[in-house]
Amino acid sequence: MSPATATRAGAALERASIGQIAITVGNLERAVAFYHDTLGLRPLFQVQGMAFFDCAGIRLMLAAEDEPGERSGSVLYFKVPDLLAAARTLENRGVRFDRLPHLVARMPDHDLWMAFFRDPDRNPLALMSEVKRTAA
Repeated sequence: MSPATATRAGAALERASIGQIAITVGNLERAVAFYHDTLGLRPLFQVQGMAFFDCAGIRLMLAAEDEPGERSGSVLYFKVPDLLAAARTLENRGVRFDRLPHLVARMPDHDLWMAFFRDPDRNPLALMSEVKRTAA
């Protein structure tokens, strides 16, 4: 690939956003209940072996595994304004956290907090919050 081609390829994705994230699940009905009832995501539509949810403009696709035990996972990071309140709500709905809310990094103008948990198929999920610092 020439430098000019590489530059054009980079520019094509420079302003790209995620349009959809797919997760393979072992039990689609159980996963739909978790993502809708427990996490509170808005369902978009469901077709044979797949269910789709809106996550603030990013589409989440849950797909039933083709072969039992064959699935891969990606970490979904749910950006929330109040991490502690979101974690408390999920705990009240039965979510068990692998890592409770904790400070991950201090950025120049905010602190990055995260908490990690799993869905019923053991796919890793996270809450994240960028907490603006107030001037002292």
